Amino acid sequence: MTWNVWWRFGQWQERREAILAVLDELRPDAVGLQEVWARGGENLAGWLAERLGMHWTWAASAAPERWQGRIGDSAVDVGNAVLSRWPVVDRATVRLPAPGGRDDGRLALFAMLDAPGHRVPFFTTHLSSGIDESALRCRQVAALAGFVAAHRGSGPFPPVLTGDYNAWPDSDEMRLLGGYRTAPAVPGQVLLDAWEYADPAAPAATWDTANPLTAHVLDPSLRCDFVHVGPPGDGGVGHVRAVARAADAPVGGVWPSDHFAVVADLAAAPAGSTS
Repeated sequence: MTWNVWWRFGQWQERREAILAVLDELRPDAVGLQEVWARGGENLAGWLAERLGMHWTWAASAAPERWQGRIGDSAVDVGNAVLSRWPVVDRATVRLPAPGGRDDGRLALFAMLDAPGHRVPFFTTHLSSGIDESALRCRQVAALAGFVAAHRGSGPFPPVLTGDYNAWPDSDEMRLLGGYRTAPAVPGQVLLDAWEYADPAAPAATWDTANPLTAHVLDPSLRCDFVHVGPPGDGGVGHVRAVARAADAPVGGVWPSDHFAVVADLAAAPAGSTS
């Protein structure tokens, strides 16, 4: 699952409870979260993990000042996090380039998850958001692809990459990331957009003007949140069996985030296995 949880904006306390309710209902095995906040000794990802009985890791932006200025609180950090049903046995981060753009300390976070049968190399990221920053996002994708190549390991489960890319699915940066509609950023490394397995009639926009937290911005609706996965391993392990939008309705009258989530069901064992 991937979900941008809208940092500490708006009615964050009520939204935090709604985010928890969504995750408790969906019960995902692994979640990439963007716009996670931390203040003092409190961290949204840690708070969620404790209540859901999950493991977690997070990485803070090295340049949160613009975010802090938007809410007038210099003590609140912003970053990415991973929640997991399984232990996190390795982690790493990389800061993404920001030449010529606003440097918000954008980064990618890697967590190796010790799942039953196979370890899962899991990544999450959040790219620059300027509508005119496609060239910058291409630079960030190139760095991200190298990071995935360095940490994907040699196990049978393909890398799983989640994130808010602030980009249209047919953009240069997303084609570069996939590596199957244009030359891959890392030779030989292909990352399939899980949404290509979705029901073509299913609602796809994750930044959707139907969401009142989004409508006021007046940007067009688009799918900018993605789950990518490498080609299946032996026996089809990691194959995308289903994918759908989630967290796309209010919970008790509260919209959890300005983004909707994406949930993908990946094959955990080779075809024909009883495990």
